[in-house]
Amino acid sequence: MEYMERIEKAALAVKEAIGTADVAVILGSGLGDFGNELENAQEIAYSDIPGFPHATVKGHAGKLICGQLAGKQVMMMSGRFHSYEGHSMEDVTLPIRVMARLGIKKLIVTNAAGGVNTDFSAGALMLITDFINLSGKNPLVGENLDAFGPRFPDMSNAYDKGLRALALECAKELKIDLKQGVYCWMSGPCYETPAEIRMVRILGADAVGMSTVPETIVAVHSGMQVLGVSCITNMAAGVLDQPINHEEVMETGRRVRGDFAALLTRVMEKMN
Repeated sequence: MEYMERIEKAALAVKEAIGTADVAVILGSGLGDFGNELENAQEIAYSDIPGFPHATVKGHAGKLICGQLAGKQVMMMSGRFHSYEGHSMEDVTLPIRVMARLGIKKLIVTNAAGGVNTDFSAGALMLITDFINLSGKNPLVGENLDAFGPRFPDMSNAYDKGLRALALECAKELKIDLKQGVYCWMSGPCYETPAEIRMVRILGADAVGMSTVPETIVAVHSGMQVLGVSCITNMAAGVLDQPINHEEVMETGRRVRGDFAALLTRVMEKMN
């Protein structure tokens, strides 16, 4: 099946099952239960969407949920796809193309990330101001999808300045200490080495993770406004003298869920 045909068939199936939305949210590791906040929710499993890959990571439910939150119609992606699972860049970003095809113009991407900035601590929330791509991959490699965007899209405002200002305003109102910083994408699945963390700190990264950047690139290419928030679930390798494990990532994500949910809900309330 050609990629555009996959997008069209998936979009049709999603629209028929759960409709469309004003804003979409990708829920990162440990944050999947935010979908429970939606009212009048309907959902569809990825396995029921034609051409969709399957999420394999523990803590990623593998479904799209659509419902009302803060006066908006919201679509949530509970479980994302990562290239380290063996997915192609086309598969990793297929949901974003589908969202764009459904007319969704705003995307909130969230993730669990390792803290590179030594002023951070586990449990902090970080507003993503920019990204560094050290994965060696780009989802726009290959024939350009002219129906979505230009061959050479501008990434100077990848994380929309207006949405970032709104998020900071909402965090201040809620008395949430929202950090700001640059997110670095590395391919995984192994956690980074202490030497790699020293390198990305020198390059200007404040957090590091294994997702988010491909979705951001494709969303911007598709004409969507993107807001990114990282949950600093652990300090990256070499920052603290202790090992890193996925259970810690999941537990910290659950621990900060209250602030995370409050922030995203307030942002959606105030979105145009």
